[in-house]
Amino acid sequence: MYAPYPIAPATNSPPCADPLARPRKPLHIKHMTDLTHIRNFSIVAHIDHGKSTLADRLIQQTKTVADRDMKAQMLDSMDIERERGITIKANTVRIEYTAENGENYTLNLIDTPGHVDFAYEVSRSMRAVEGSLLVVDSSQGVEAQTLANVYQAIDADHEIVPVLNKIDLPASDCDAVAEEIEDVIGIDASGAIQVSAKTGQGITETLEAIVHKLPAPKGDPDAPLKAMLVDSWYDSYLGVIVLVRIIDGHMRKGDRVKFLSNGTLHGIDKIGVFRPQMQDVDVLGPGEIGFITASIKQVRDTRVGDTITSERKGVETALPGFKPAQPVVFCGLFPVDSNEFEDMRDAIEKLALNDASFSFEMETSAALGFGFRCGFLGLLHLEVIRDRIEREYDIELITTAPSVVYHVYMRDGTQIDLHNPADMPDLTLVDHLEEPRIKATILVPDEYLGDVLKLCQDRRGVQMDLTYAGSRAMTVYDLPLNEVVFDFYDRLKSVTKGYASFDYQVTGYQTDNLVKMSVLVNDEAVDALSMMVHRDRAEQRGRAMVEKLKDLIPRHMFKIPIQAAIGGKVIARETLSALRKDVTAKCYGGDASRKRKLLDKQKAGKKKMRQFGKVDIPQEAFISALKMDG
Repeated sequence: MYAPYPIAPATNSPPCADPLARPRKPLHIKHMTDLTHIRNFSIVAHIDHGKSTLADRLIQQTKTVADRDMKAQMLDSMDIERERGITIKANTVRIEYTAENGENYTLNLIDTPGHVDFAYEVSRSMRAVEGSLLVVDSSQGVEAQTLANVYQAIDADHEIVPVLNKIDLPASDCDAVAEEIEDVIGIDASGAIQVSAKTGQGITETLEAIVHKLPAPKGDPDAPLKAMLVDSWYDSYLGVIVLVRIIDGHMRKGDRVKFLSNGTLHGIDKIGVFRPQMQDVDVLGPGEIGFITASIKQVRDTRVGDTITSERKGVETALPGFKPAQPVVFCGLFPVDSNEFEDMRDAIEKLALNDASFSFEMETSAALGFGFRCGFLGLLHLEVIRDRIEREYDIELITTAPSVVYHVYMRDGTQIDLHNPADMPDLTLVDHLEEPRIKATILVPDEYLGDVLKLCQDRRGVQMDLTYAGSRAMTVYDLPLNEVVFDFYDRLKSVTKGYASFDYQVTGYQTDNLVKMSVLVNDEAVDALSMMVHRDRAEQRGRAMVEKLKDLIPRHMFKIPIQAAIGGKVIARETLSALRKDVTAKCYGGDASRKRKLLDKQKAGKKKMRQFGKVDIPQEAFISALKMDG
């Protein structure tokens, strides 16, 4: 006979008569009409300041998930999120909390990513909630991404509650960090809550602050339905799952709804909330956050920021949407084994179902065969997609040099977007080029400031601002995105011993003296190694590339010239010497003309071989060459 399961006493429902009874149907939650008892909030912070751990403690403290089902990073569902310790997708959970005054509250929490590549996830989450917990590591202080995320919260008119995390660390200094928050961000941190998300200290105070300091949502339950589409992802059983925030009106199972951006009509099959597992409900009302499914096949049909309304008595004006995520970094992905191309196509199409910000189109390369030109939000996004293809679909990949989108203005007045440097039109037809620029914010300890300024100057940066917050400097630079996507972040961490934090936002396009540098091996252009460079840096980067390729390409039976060229002008060259067979080994003595005759015959053969010979560049050479730091 099995012992009965221990059941935690629920705070807002009567205990079940039979502890072994298990409901067969999904539990239905009655809709709470009292808006004053709902709180919607997000957690924002720099990478690794403890957002996901704090969310775990809030879930555990309120018994939303039983202790036996708890695990670290409860809201991070992907393996790659757990391994890297980062949040990639914003996740939501509904928490029931009984405050110290005895009243029951419904808390809707959205845990947001901290990395700059996923800032679009943060921006859309902000629009769905009324307040934010600003989590700052009390041993490290305010970092670059803290600033970026809190400014997004301020733009969304949020009430902000500062939370100082990791107070259990010996290096924790709450007073200094609270002062830094006031100096750098400009919000009152005198009543900042001190917590340790690891040990659970201060979690009750955090819950009380959410209830008493954050505002309740506003909405009219009797108005026509108006809901915001916060996020969407693909499920192989249910189709597209749509995360919605109800602004006005009600949404019920079976309702016919209309998506205003494309005018499509859908019938709601399933409606519910996350706790954090899916749980069906009868109705969602104003101020609530939940999900719907409506047999939608493509994630691209559900645009983030769209307005959902009733088919019959709906609203005409859409909510002020936010801009869709635009890819800023492009690179080619090719399978190492060309026979895996069809498998790779399936893998990329499945990933694109779940990630509307990831774009791709087919391309071919003389050196690498068939592959895809893919667009990403940044280098971390690129790494995440590449790792998922290699891990989840077991396909080994080659990644070409990352590049950005250039605006090419032709002499006839037309403008084209250049994603791949290999597609650059003839220079005689081009009037000028524009490249994307970014505003980069770097926070760094004072002793490393000189190295950071030199790095930014070397990357064609223009200094915009330099201020101090305690012993740390905050510098703002205008930088070309092209110089950042290669290895800027790695170099920054290297010169500052890992103490710098970096955040950027794309500001626009600017004309500059850019040229396409081609790499020729045995007088044949290798399109996968083409890149856009500034004319002043072209020779330096070209020389580094050919020197590296000379070491990477194996020697052949004929000598191979490796050249870097701009248009028809060669700017750097290395020659890979030929493998030679000693054809005179059998000549012992005799006339010297015998040896000369054999050497001349070998020379003529090598000349003919070079004319028709094909240079095989191994895949490892491509990978190593593309990791080059100019």
